[in-house]
Amino acid sequence: MLRAVRTSILLGAVVPELRSEAEALASDLSDLVRVRGRITAEKARLAENVKQLEGERTRLAGLVAERAKAQGEAEAALAAQTARESDLAKQASDLKDLITRMESAQAGHNVASEAADAAALRQSARLSPAIAFARARGSLHLPVSGDVRKDWGAPDGFGGTEKGVSIATRPGAVVAAPADGRVAFAGPYRSYGELLILNAGGGYHVVLAGMERINVSVGQFVLAGEPVGAMGEGSARTAAAIAIGAAQPVLYVEFRKYGTAIDPAPWWVKAEMEKARG
Repeated sequence: MLRAVRTSILLGAVVPELRSEAEALASDLSDLVRVRGRITAEKARLAENVKQLEGERTRLAGLVAERAKAQGEAEAALAAQTARESDLAKQASDLKDLITRMESAQAGHNVASEAADAAALRQSARLSPAIAFARARGSLHLPVSGDVRKDWGAPDGFGGTEKGVSIATRPGAVVAAPADGRVAFAGPYRSYGELLILNAGGGYHVVLAGMERINVSVGQFVLAGEPVGAMGEGSARTAAAIAIGAAQPVLYVEFRKYGTAIDPAPWWVKAEMEKARG
């Protein structure tokens, strides 16, 4: 009887402790099951992420290959266009003839011009002038700051009259496009130095000559005010600089309609032109 009482007392003291330990073990086991579940889910998520990353790598590799191919095609088209420009420049007898030949060459809209159109589409959201050139009178800014040394219609010293405006500017001056337009010609031409011709639409062309460097290429669409080139240090003896005996760089500007030079005065911002004329 006494032994039974002692056993009962001992069990009464041990069982609660065992029960507490069992409950703790059950709780730990439940936590372990939850952790294992989270680990399994995380492994599945990571596996899916790896799969997506591999797919993205494959897609990017394809895009890189396509871009390299497109760049190669564009470079080939540009090289072909440059060769054609050189031929046109050699064949043309004067600026009017050069513009006429360019228009004829572009009428065919060959593969090179299609590539140029695609390049222009990537470079600019707009492929036509925001405002028709004929309606832009009084709103165009001069392409460089400087002094007008020879104006349109002034005697050219050879029995004729000037067909453009000669602006003496500072060495290294940035040249900006005076109007929206597509680059029709960009490169050296006779004694004009680096020559840039913009097709402004409606039969109008803007001619900029005497630069040391041109930053745009044929087929590219440029916006008014966009930098298109830079002047040299004044050492390049272009026709315009020689004609006025200027030591500093001289930018020669012409506006043409259907190949014929026209007076650009009505298009310039009046206050700017008056300041440039002194």
